[in-house]
Amino acid sequence: MKRRGILNADLSGALARLGHTDVVLLADCGMPIPAGVPVIDLALVHGVPRFEQVLDALLEEMVFQHCVAAEEAKTAPAGTWLADRFDAIEYISHSELKQLSASAKLFIRSGEATPFANAALVCGVSF
Repeated sequence: MKRRGILNADLSGALARLGHTDVVLLADCGMPIPAGVPVIDLALVHGVPRFEQVLDALLEEMVFQHCVAAEEAKTAPAGTWLADRFDAIEYISHSELKQLSASAKLFIRSGEATPFANAALVCGVSF
């Protein structure tokens, strides 16, 4: 059994298969899931697990070189959550973020029920 880190076997395996510049879409429970993108659905009930909890777990395990969020998130709680964790965030329209999600290598659905709690995380390298 793993000692620490992400215990969800499907999520842990999917993260291990990601490479430099691959996109991970971390989403609230309302974001449309694009066809053809592998999904790890962590949502249990509204609010569980929270976007912040999943993001923090991902940041402990992965290197992300870039974060993209909806312009609308700037004035929502998700904007603060992201700004607390990333030095720079690229903002695009929510519609554009939905389009970007179709190119993701992995879609992670949280139980977050706060509007615009979605982010495209671009994988970096650890060296």
